[in-house]
Amino acid sequence: MIKEARNKLNNVFGYEDFRPLQEDVITRVLGKKHALVIMPTGGGKSLCYQIPALLFDGLTIVVSPLISLMKDQVEQLRQYEIPAIYLNSSLSPEEYQANVAKLKRGEVKMLYLAPETLLMPQTRELLSNLQVDLFTIDEAHCISEWGHDFRPEYRQLNEVREDFPDATCLALTATATPRVRKDIEQILDLDNSETFLASFDRKNLFLKVADKDDPVEQTLDFLYTRKKQSGIIYCFSRRQVEELYVELKKEGHSVKPYHAGLSKKVRARNQELFIRDDISIIVATIAFGMGIDKPNVRFVMHYDMPKNIESYYQQIGRAGRDGLRSDCLLLYSRSDKQKIQYFINQKEGQEKEVAEKHLKDLMKFLETDECRRKPLMNYFGETYPHDECGMCDNCLSVDAEVEDLTVQSQKFLSCVARTDQQFGAYHIADVLRGSSAKKVIENGHNELSTYDIGNEWSKEQWILLGRMLVRQDYLSRDENYGSLKLTEQARAVLNGQENVFGVLDRTDTVIGDDAIERTSSDVENDYERDLFEQLREKRKEMADQQGIPPYVIFPDTTLMEMAYYFPRDEDDLLAIYGVGSVKQKKYGKDFLKLIGKYAEENDVEPRQKSLKKKKKKKSSAKKFQQVGEAFNKGQSIDHLAEEHGVKEVTIIKHLKTYLEEGNDLRTEGIAAASSLSVRKRDEVMDVMDEVGARMLRIVYNKLDKTIGYSELRVMQLYYMAQNRD
Repeated sequence: MIKEARNKLNNVFGYEDFRPLQEDVITRVLGKKHALVIMPTGGGKSLCYQIPALLFDGLTIVVSPLISLMKDQVEQLRQYEIPAIYLNSSLSPEEYQANVAKLKRGEVKMLYLAPETLLMPQTRELLSNLQVDLFTIDEAHCISEWGHDFRPEYRQLNEVREDFPDATCLALTATATPRVRKDIEQILDLDNSETFLASFDRKNLFLKVADKDDPVEQTLDFLYTRKKQSGIIYCFSRRQVEELYVELKKEGHSVKPYHAGLSKKVRARNQELFIRDDISIIVATIAFGMGIDKPNVRFVMHYDMPKNIESYYQQIGRAGRDGLRSDCLLLYSRSDKQKIQYFINQKEGQEKEVAEKHLKDLMKFLETDECRRKPLMNYFGETYPHDECGMCDNCLSVDAEVEDLTVQSQKFLSCVARTDQQFGAYHIADVLRGSSAKKVIENGHNELSTYDIGNEWSKEQWILLGRMLVRQDYLSRDENYGSLKLTEQARAVLNGQENVFGVLDRTDTVIGDDAIERTSSDVENDYERDLFEQLREKRKEMADQQGIPPYVIFPDTTLMEMAYYFPRDEDDLLAIYGVGSVKQKKYGKDFLKLIGKYAEENDVEPRQKSLKKKKKKKSSAKKFQQVGEAFNKGQSIDHLAEEHGVKEVTIIKHLKTYLEEGNDLRTEGIAAASSLSVRKRDEVMDVMDEVGARMLRIVYNKLDKTIGYSELRVMQLYYMAQNRD
């Protein structure tokens, strides 16, 4: 059935290839076997159940925690002409009953429900008369008390699963530590399931941490280079949201606030304005975001520190779901950490212990000087395999910024020692600058030799140096009181045996053009901006007419490719990312008309050569099927090579793919392509029995290099066709 799944991927959704793990998960689900999938936001979880839903005869149930998420997914599926509905409190009684009637008539392939709705007796009774083939639990981390969005109702889902004994169970989440994964498996009784764990690395997200200096100015600087871009700014409190919203509005930004203090109606309206591109920016508390599937969020900014890495990862995961480069900026200050510590201190027992650990892990991420992906991925139990990612501030820091800070570091470390390692950076800065502050005088620190020896720097610069010395392990910081302690490494600096180098000022929040050029694709760098804007306007106009979010028609990635390749006809359009046959028929003419007019007025030549390659790549996904079917109908390998204008080795590769997709091949046709004698063929088969057929180099050496690779490729295919499981 994976062959049919590939067809749906290409023809319905308009994608060339499966993303990592998607094909493996879909194969397992189509084989009616349970699975747990941990895949990062934007990794393509939805297709893991949407494609099987199209191929199964019966109904697919999707349990989802939020109304906004259900609505969004159903709107997108309807654009692909897939019969999907939801049952929740947002529907009027008439709409609700109309959807129930559709279910009873068997007109629905996918049903989205909140756990609370599913647990209602009348819902369970309704579903008991239907054939349910797939039971999907989205945002499965809500099951675990160790997860960051625990929902008690989720823990009762295993009881409902018993209503559908023949349905495959698929649980999916984007953020789950090993502890949470274990919880999900136990509660859902997924002992005989397989866990698919994708990498937590979101390669297209640029990660940056900047010391919080003048946060409003830093935010305005950051937004200055991101005009018309869609983004989310997270704040710690409702008051902070309102204050920042007022400042940004005053500066002319297209922005709305979102927090629990606003009425439900206002929150829903502001969210809808953001989703539909009527505003560019949402300033929000953590109450905003879960269930937002808007793919063109170009930045996520943390105006204040998040409370833990899981929250941070989930929030930055709302950026760049379309795979395009997106920026994640976090403003960090010690006072933010103290706020979080204050709330932790109100907790008790295990709850306090867990929160303390979360904060410690977050500080590791914030204060690291190495690649930021290392501590981030390590938190989720994954080892980042590279020294540098090229997509974080630490990896892209320019050598010229690094200064020799040895003298100032000696002054600072010496002052820490002379104040008996009992004070934090603010107090040390006061002593070095000769302050008359009450705390300095009371402790007699105005009598120290380090008093008033640091007037060359401002207080802020000394504090920044203190943070840098902590990051570089010359100092450690007491987690509860903030006092600084010297490490062994610090002794070497004080003794003049080691120099200190580093970047003192990390407050520059504007990521330069050079960094963006280095971390973006050719399409992102060279598409026609004016045409892109015209296409966006057209998309918005169409979306408003239908009452749907613009990205449901096409994501920005699709419009960007249109503005880069300049497709000329409907055939060209099918090669563009995200354009399947359904959307080609529905929207193709309007967009092609706009592209053609722009090309004519601006004398732009389509990138036909690049587009031809792209078309060839997209069609090659189906080529192996054509070749395999023609071969099984009796055509020979050499005839197929001649017909398709390729070498025989290419036809053998297509046949191998066809075989690996779960199809049979007629072995006599493969044997006919070999010029070896029966004796020699048997000799090769014996060696493949002994050492396996995958690595031809091993087979070649085992046969004393007497049989060439072209013959061995034919025999490898023959061996695989004969020994199919």
